[in-house]
Amino acid sequence: MALPRPRRSVLYMPGSNARALEKAKTLPVDALILDLEDAVAPEVKAEAREQVAAAVKTRSYGHREVVMRINGLDTPWGADDLKAAAAAAPDAVLIPKVSTADDIAQVAEVLNRSGTPETTTTWAMMESPLAVLDPLGVTKAARDPSNRLSCLVMGTNDLAKETRMRIIPGRANMMGWLADCVIAARAMGVDILDGVYNDFRNDDGLKEECDQGRDLGMNGKTLIHPGQVAICNAAFSPSEAEVADARAIIEAFDLPENRDKAAINLNGRMVERLHAEIAQRVVDLADAIAAQG
Repeated sequence: MALPRPRRSVLYMPGSNARALEKAKTLPVDALILDLEDAVAPEVKAEAREQVAAAVKTRSYGHREVVMRINGLDTPWGADDLKAAAAAAPDAVLIPKVSTADDIAQVAEVLNRSGTPETTTTWAMMESPLAVLDPLGVTKAARDPSNRLSCLVMGTNDLAKETRMRIIPGRANMMGWLADCVIAARAMGVDILDGVYNDFRNDDGLKEECDQGRDLGMNGKTLIHPGQVAICNAAFSPSEAEVADARAIIEAFDLPENRDKAAINLNGRMVERLHAEIAQRVVDLADAIAAQG
């Protein structure tokens, strides 16, 4: 079985900034979102599109997953962005302002018609009230492999703008949406990334929000500054103790006397087969992180 792809830290990089695109090759992130949408002013969107497409085609970002965030297809730039992405074949195309599965299918249809390799998947921004009201309706797109859906990305800043909710410590006002989107993602077998943390000089606040997202079941977090990467990677990586415990559970169930048992006693605690499956996920993630070097 293939190891999972770590998506602990996913950094937005403005597509109009050539220096940032070059620096991204050296950052210890799992993935990069080369942004053509919010981070790029209208007057330089065409230039940014060409620059990002050229950067993607170099295939010089190492283990880092490279994602192109296009403008919406209802904007003056979206169709050209998607055409450029289809030709450049990044690891994924991030679709903004998704409301329904049809939005994903529309993008995927262009990728399929263009002959873009199947290795280019689609990611969906969950940043509109319609999306978080029916997240399962969005993730059901994954039932059809031709839609290529592999990941949801929470757009908490846009959600705050659209709903007029405030961004507050602890995010109590958003927890229902976040949890619903996690469940919808897991129901359809896709990954999900937490939204950004805006106060990039507040390390303690970032750590708290990373821990919260991890405990909710997020795969990782989107970031706006390279200084946030180390904290994010640490939060979404299994600790040495967690990995050691996971390996002990797997080894215990592999013993001849335990292979047919549904539950065992391991050092004074009851461990079930479901815990062995959880343990395998922990070990697989740790091995995948180690493989990145």
